[in-house]
Amino acid sequence: MADNRPIRLGDLLLEAQAVTSRQLDSALEEQRQTGMRLGEILIKNGWLTERQLAESLSHQLRLPLISLARYRPQPDAIRALPENVARRLEVLPLSLSDDRRLKVAMADPLDILAIDELHLTTKLEIEIGVSVPSEIHRELERAYSMQDSFEDAMVEVVQAGGGFIEMELSSQGAAADDAPVIKIVNDVLERAVREGASDVHIEPFERHAQVRYRVDGQLFNVVDFPKSLHPAVVSRIKIMAEMDIAERRRPQDGRILIKVLDRRVDIRVSSLPTVYGEKIVFRILDQSNAKVGLEKIGFSEEDRSLVDDILSVPYGIILVTGPTGSGKSTTLYSMLEKINRPEVNIVTVEDPVEYTLGGVSQVHVNERAGLSFAAALRSILRQDPDKIMIGEIRDTETAQLAIRAALTGHLVLSTLHTNDAPSAVIRLIDMGVPPFLVASSLTAMIAQRLLRRLCTRCKESYIIPDAVCRSLSLPEGSRAWRPVGCDDCRGTGYLGRTGIFEILVVSEEMRRCISDEVSGDELRHLALHAGMKTLRASGLEKVLQGITSLEEVLAATFN
Repeated sequence: MADNRPIRLGDLLLEAQAVTSRQLDSALEEQRQTGMRLGEILIKNGWLTERQLAESLSHQLRLPLISLARYRPQPDAIRALPENVARRLEVLPLSLSDDRRLKVAMADPLDILAIDELHLTTKLEIEIGVSVPSEIHRELERAYSMQDSFEDAMVEVVQAGGGFIEMELSSQGAAADDAPVIKIVNDVLERAVREGASDVHIEPFERHAQVRYRVDGQLFNVVDFPKSLHPAVVSRIKIMAEMDIAERRRPQDGRILIKVLDRRVDIRVSSLPTVYGEKIVFRILDQSNAKVGLEKIGFSEEDRSLVDDILSVPYGIILVTGPTGSGKSTTLYSMLEKINRPEVNIVTVEDPVEYTLGGVSQVHVNERAGLSFAAALRSILRQDPDKIMIGEIRDTETAQLAIRAALTGHLVLSTLHTNDAPSAVIRLIDMGVPPFLVASSLTAMIAQRLLRRLCTRCKESYIIPDAVCRSLSLPEGSRAWRPVGCDDCRGTGYLGRTGIFEILVVSEEMRRCISDEVSGDELRHLALHAGMKTLRASGLEKVLQGITSLEEVLAATFN
């Protein structure tokens, strides 16, 4: 005969050994006196965390544990459940399948009455997942607020006959009486800053448009919205960025300054015509979120000592190399912060200025006004500088001016797009700089990559297989850590990023080889013989320290 007695939360928690009998008895007594939920009492008294409660329910009831930091509610699911019902029952609708099943996240999956009401209200089969109450409340606010904005904006587009909606410029957040499209754009930007995104992509497709954020170097989908709203959203962004709203056939660039969380955020905007409409990308320059400082960006003690020695050289060129998004600018700013003193005149040429430094004269390149890197650098050399930072060496003229500055007694810091440190030499020679000038001016090259940091809360250790250890020249039996995923890290297993570095100091022997125009492979062999640590070796050190995973290092480096 089946046991139809309802499952009790206290019994589940005791079975999972999440609480003691004494704690449960005390909580039950408080429940009889106050009428509060048992879970709320246990959390309030510190006997259980929200996360532990959700994990216990998930394990004991064999229900999926859903991380709402990773799972984004679908618009169809949000429309299927009225907001007042969702808030009252503390339920977040997640997705609506073709077979009429509504997937929801609940804080209390034992609430049979709530599940019955969901079924009666939606006329759908209900699929339950367990989540943390605070996450459900936060996502309910975001999901229904944005859905309301989308629906209101659709009404405006219909009333405007499908044309563009022009709105007054407002970059201080969306007020209650702002137009819906203003709210949508401001919500997207504010949420991006809150979540620490470096880039925001707004992309049109055949039947819909989507918003994606790049966090810790990885893109993830935030929300889909109706394709018919896309032109109005683009129009609003162009107004904010002071771009040409009527020009939709060629790429444009703009800039937006907003204030979020009481801090000023600089946003660079780029538009690109595609077959389905204009794609918009924001680059968020959040100075308060920048990890500037040699001790913050991932240098080991050995590497930091080597960089200190390099920066003590009075003149020459120091190049930081790597692909786009590898943290080169942050490393340059960290170096400038190290050498910035009252008796030193530092001038920079940048496009754009990503981080402002007190006591440093920073010049923003403006190609339209004729202020290119080369033009700005020529002017800087007449400003009595001691140290010069050039955001990027892009052409032969800039390279030659940088070398001239180095040869006339200035320390020049700049970036270059190459895969490793020795390749910087070959790149300069390919740009038309004579080898003997490269040899006499170069002081050091630093190649770098950014790797995702393992989440310290959920990472788990394991022993690296012996065959892998042998292939990577690691001691057999070496221990590493792998990503797992939790709410703190959006279910990815990673939280934040760290740098790995390949530092090449130019020796006298290497100068002779550069003048003799030896190949890049020969330069690399010479550097390794002199003790240069490769990017992969730098990454493997961080694997053994539990900072990042083996997969991250192998994906970002080569032998």
